[in-house]
Amino acid sequence: MAQSRQDILSKLADRGEDVVGKLSEMPAAQRLLDAGMQMKDRVDELQRRVRGLDALERRVDALEKKVDALSRSSRTPAKRAPAKRKAPAKKKTA
Repeated sequence: MAQSRQDILSKLADRGEDVVGKLSEMPAAQRLLDAGMQMKDRVDELQRRVRGLDALERRVDALEKKVDALSRSSRTPAKRAPAKRKAPAKKKTA
C-alpha cells in the first residue's frame, strides 16, 4: 500500500512539473503572471497610501477640535464694561 501511494505521489509530481513547464511556454499564461505581479505592486502601493491616511485623519481631527474651540469662543460675547454715555451738549445761546 505504501509503495502504491508513493507511486501516485511521484506521478502527480511528474505531472505537476509537466504542467508548470507547459504553462511557462504559453503566452497567455505569461500575460496572466505579469498581470498578477502588477496587481501585487499596485496593492502594495495602495496599502502604503492607506497607512498614510491614518496620520492625516488624526491631524484633521485635531484641527477640527481647534476650529470648534475657536468658533465657540468667538460666539460668546466678550465681557465689556458698559459704554459711558455722554451728557447732552449744552447749546450755546448767542
